Amino acid sequence: MFKKQIYFLLISILLVNCKSTKTTQEVKSLSSKNINYFDILNNEFTGNLAYETTAFVEKYWRVVGNTGFNKSINFIAEHLEKAGYVNEDNATPNDILTYRIEKRPLKKPTWEPVSALVTIEGENKTLLQQTTNSNMVALNSYSTTKEGVTAEVVHIKNIINLKNTDVKGKIIFVESHPAGAFQTGVIKGGAVGILSYSNPNYLQPEKNTTSIQFRSIPLNEDVKGWAIAMSYASKEHLKKALNKGKVTLNVKIETKIYQSEELTIVADIKGSKSPNERLVFSAHVQEPGANDNATGVGVALEMASISARLIKENKWSPNRTLTFLWGDEIISTRRYVQENKARAKDIKWGISLDMVGENTDITGGSFLIEKMPDPSAIWTRGNDKHTEWGGSKMSLEQMKPHYLNDFLIHKFKEQGERANWIVNTNPFEGGSDHVPFLSANIPSVLFWHFTDQFYHTDNDRIDKVSKTTLKNVGTASLVSAYTLLNSDENLAKDTIKQIENSAIERLNEELVQSKIALEKGDKLKTQVSIIKAWKDWYIKAIETTKDMVDNTSTIQQDIINSQNNIKARAITIINSLKN
Repeated sequence: MFKKQIYFLLISILLVNCKSTKTTQEVKSLSSKNINYFDILNNEFTGNLAYETTAFVEKYWRVVGNTGFNKSINFIAEHLEKAGYVNEDNATPNDILTYRIEKRPLKKPTWEPVSALVTIEGENKTLLQQTTNSNMVALNSYSTTKEGVTAEVVHIKNIINLKNTDVKGKIIFVESHPAGAFQTGVIKGGAVGILSYSNPNYLQPEKNTTSIQFRSIPLNEDVKGWAIAMSYASKEHLKKALNKGKVTLNVKIETKIYQSEELTIVADIKGSKSPNERLVFSAHVQEPGANDNATGVGVALEMASISARLIKENKWSPNRTLTFLWGDEIISTRRYVQENKARAKDIKWGISLDMVGENTDITGGSFLIEKMPDPSAIWTRGNDKHTEWGGSKMSLEQMKPHYLNDFLIHKFKEQGERANWIVNTNPFEGGSDHVPFLSANIPSVLFWHFTDQFYHTDNDRIDKVSKTTLKNVGTASLVSAYTLLNSDENLAKDTIKQIENSAIERLNEELVQSKIALEKGDKLKTQVSIIKAWKDWYIKAIETTKDMVDNTSTIQQDIINSQNNIKARAITIINSLKN
């Protein structure tokens, strides 16, 4: 009996040791130093689900609460469940993959277009119709009667003259945004509706003559007004008709305006070591285009699905939580950040996926990483340039020094080299889901494309989307996320050196730009300020790598050494400028 006990004890010890050894090997195989995420994810991420999702979502004119928006949310939920995510209502503490759909009543009614037709009396040809110009009816427009509205057109060539023009019972034609003419012309002036043309030059309207960029007017239940946005071709046709004399239009519009609820869907992959800490990908569902932003929705869904599969296959396990959020642009992300202060405190990184699938051979522009605010948003020169979307000049107080900028640029450039894919950057401009993160001092960037000649137009359709781009963005995004979620001392040291190299490269480029500026007569004081600003930004950015490790003492000397190298280079450059 005693021998048997000893025997079973020895067997138990061996089994425990074997189990312990296997677990160690598994953990080792999942660490960032022993696995190449690029190799795995370039095989796993096909772009098929991202493209399928984009094709489904882009069929609908989406605004929060309406049919297309809600069907998109339900589509996401169905595919999350297929991937293994469990609804939080049914989840147990042991479930790693969970999701929830948050529902809130809308304060204002939702809206969707049904049909529209504009014809010039006396002409057989239709001026505009919903079936070919899905953006022609301005958001918040009410329906006309079934017979439509028949009225004379008044061309207001200068919007300033609108308040002094009799437009009662007539249709206003303005070459500006319709919202600007709505209060004066429709509410106060008694006009029956508005025709508007305001396509910006970057849309190349004389080339893309049928494009209409979507517009909106204030929702007014008393007046129940409407507005029609025009393409370049329809605008030119109307102007020619007006030059010949009086023009009468018949406008038929059918829209739906109704009470609804706001849906936001959030999926979590729970971290095993620090589950409260997280990286959040945000993709907004509203807006009626394919690239904007059905592609962001699709890429995020395939990322979530692949991550679930890799966890099941024991190929990846996150130390921190990975979160995906789909909802209303800025509003849903802002709420996620603001409504739970404890949760917000532990959001380590936020990334906006917005217009991430473009076929740039068709749309123009390139893929961009919009950086967190750095000195290029103050002094934009050299290779730095704002997009046609535009950005206002920032101040030093608005800077957000952090390693995330250069870390992501480095990862995406690596994918670019692997896939022969062009990756560029632009200074901070705002306007998407990275803004709520940054406002809460959470490191965040935007992944997007610009310039896009079909941006916000009804020609932003699935034929402008590239499955290859969806794959590249999704792959590089997941590589970046997996690496950050399992960051450790080794990654921190690599990142410190990477940032030091980026800082030296930037300072050297700024030296070149400062010499050019001085030759043009700019002040030395200004050039010195620019060098110092970049030096300070990078010194502070290197300091932020401390959040990658539990014990900051393991990387403190690396931080100091790199900071000293940056300071030394900045001093040398400043002295060379003075001499």
